[in-house]
Amino acid sequence: MTADLSLIRSSFTAVQPHGTQVTEYFYEHLFANNPQVRPLFATHLDEQRDRLWAALGALVSNLENTEALTSMLQNLGRRHAGYGALAEHYPAVGASLIATLQHYAGDEWTPAVEESWTAVYGVISSTMVAAGDSVSS
Repeated sequence: MTADLSLIRSSFTAVQPHGTQVTEYFYEHLFANNPQVRPLFATHLDEQRDRLWAALGALVSNLENTEALTSMLQNLGRRHAGYGALAEHYPAVGASLIATLQHYAGDEWTPAVEESWTAVYGVISSTMVAAGDSVSS
């Protein structure tokens, strides 16, 4: 599975006008489908939603800057490990991210876009999990 970075960028551009609705939908989807992860999050998610939106924007902006992207993901992975995130939580987050992007991307969402986002999320999650594991080792 490979990622077409131009598809990542164009689909994210289609999602961007929806702003905070995107992150609200993401957390609603995540908690509805994975209630066991809800205790890992603060009661009020306003700040968390803003952080998620900023992280997605930074991710897309740095797709071709491997060093910056890796550093950002490693930092996120270490922080998330400190919050109690485990490797087994990442697939649920990925499924909610894909569902959210699909919901808001409209006609931009195609099987190739989904394949690209799935591949990118695989890199995101493996990098974050490895960094989180290094904290607990």
